[in-house]
Amino acid sequence: MNKNVGSIDRIIRIIAGIAGIAAGIYYGSWWGAVALVPLLTAFINWCPAYSLFGISTCGSCGGTTSCSTGR
Repeated sequence: MNKNVGSIDRIIRIIAGIAGIAAGIYYGSWWGAVALVPLLTAFINWCPAYSLFGISTCGSCGGTTSCSTGR
């Protein structure tokens, strides 16, 4: 698994994940569990959809290919 989620993308995913979980808890909806997906991809720095389409927001790679930096 190569890193394909950059730092800004990671921050957005963390905020969206936390907000989604909070909304799910507030509204009593199971949809809050769906918010675990962006949160998980943010913490592992890898998005399967990005890999499928060859997208990378990893700044050290120029945003076009996957990189293997472990940061």
